[in-house]
Amino acid sequence: MPDNGRMKLPLVVGGVVVDPPVVLAPMAGVTNLAFRSLCREQGAGLFVSEMVTARALVEDDPKSRRLMTFGHEERPRSLQLYSTDPGVIARAVTRIREQDLADHVDLNFGCPARKVTRKGGGAALPWKSDLFARVVSSAVDAARGRFPVSVKMRMGIDSQHLTYLEAGRVAAESGVAWVALHARTAEQYYGGRADWEAIARLKELLAPNGTPVLGNGDIWSAADALAVMEQTGCDGVVIGRGCLGRPWLFGQLSDAFAGLPVRPDPDLAEVIATYRRHAELLMASFGEHVGSREIRKHHAWYFKGFRVSGGIRQGLGMVESLADVDRMIADIDTDQPARLASGRRGRSSGARRVILPEGWLESRTA
Repeated sequence: MPDNGRMKLPLVVGGVVVDPPVVLAPMAGVTNLAFRSLCREQGAGLFVSEMVTARALVEDDPKSRRLMTFGHEERPRSLQLYSTDPGVIARAVTRIREQDLADHVDLNFGCPARKVTRKGGGAALPWKSDLFARVVSSAVDAARGRFPVSVKMRMGIDSQHLTYLEAGRVAAESGVAWVALHARTAEQYYGGRADWEAIARLKELLAPNGTPVLGNGDIWSAADALAVMEQTGCDGVVIGRGCLGRPWLFGQLSDAFAGLPVRPDPDLAEVIATYRRHAELLMASFGEHVGSREIRKHHAWYFKGFRVSGGIRQGLGMVESLADVDRMIADIDTDQPARLASGRRGRSSGARRVILPEGWLESRTA
C-alpha cells in the first residue's frame, strides 16, 4: 500500500479515481445532497447517498427519487441500494444503467435495523448464502460493466452466526469492485468495540483475488483511519458516525493520506460557520420548511463539547428558518478553543436482539 509516502487505493468509480481511499457511509436522514456537498467542500473521497429500496426505485417512488438527487457537479454519483430479491435488484440496476442515474452502486448488507432484518434484509441476508450470492451476482450482471458495484456488510448476525468471510468470498467471486466491512455484528448494533481483526482476516482471504477491502467501525479521526489500514492491511476506510457534526474530518483525512500535517480541529467560530453553511445547503436543497427541520438534529453533534447554553440548544432544535438559525448562533460565546472532537458520537447503544423472520437461522438456504 505505501507508495512514496502515500496510501493508494487502485479504485476507479465512474471514470474517477477515488483518492484518498475514503468513503462516506450511507446514513439515513444524514447523507443527503446537502451533507454530501458539505463534506466534499471539506475534502475528497467517495460520498454515498442515503439507502434507496430497489423496489421503490423500480416503482418510481417519489421519495426515492428525492433520495437519488445528485448535484450538477457531484461526480462520481454514488447510490446505495437495498433488496432481498435478485429479480428486483436486477431491474433496479438495469434502470440505473439505462437511465444513467448513478456512477456507482453499493449494496446494503449491513443495516441492523429491526424493520430491515425482520424481513431478512440488511445484516440478516448473508446468512442465506445462496440468496446473498444471487442478489450480488444479479446486480453485478445487470450493471454490465458500465459502473462498479460494491458490497457493504457486517460480520454477521451475532457471534454465533458470523458470515463475513464466506460472504466476502462470494461477493469477490461475483465481481464486485470492493467489499466494505463494518466490524461489528448486527447484535452489537453500534455498541462495544469494532473488531478490526475481522477486517484483517477478510483482507487476507481476498488478497489473492485482488478485491479491495474497506474497513469501517470506530474510525473517529484521521489517526484512526491510518491505524486501521496499518493494522489490517485494508485498502481504504468507510466513515460513518465519525463525521457527524464534523464534515472537516474529510479534509483531515485528505491531509493524512497525502502525508501532510493534519489540519487541526476548527475553533468554535469556524464550527458555527460550518453549521450555518450546512443549514443553508439543507434549505437550498429542501426548501426552508423541510430544510429547517432537517438541520435541527445536527446541532448536538456540531456543538458537542462546547459551552452552549441549554436555551440556545433548545432553540436550535426548534428552528423554522435560516433567520432563526442566525438568531440562535449569534448568541453563542465564540471565545472558546477547539475541543478534542474525536470519540463516539451518534448512535452508541449496545447489544440488542436481532429480529429475524420465523425460522431464519434453521438453514443457510433461502
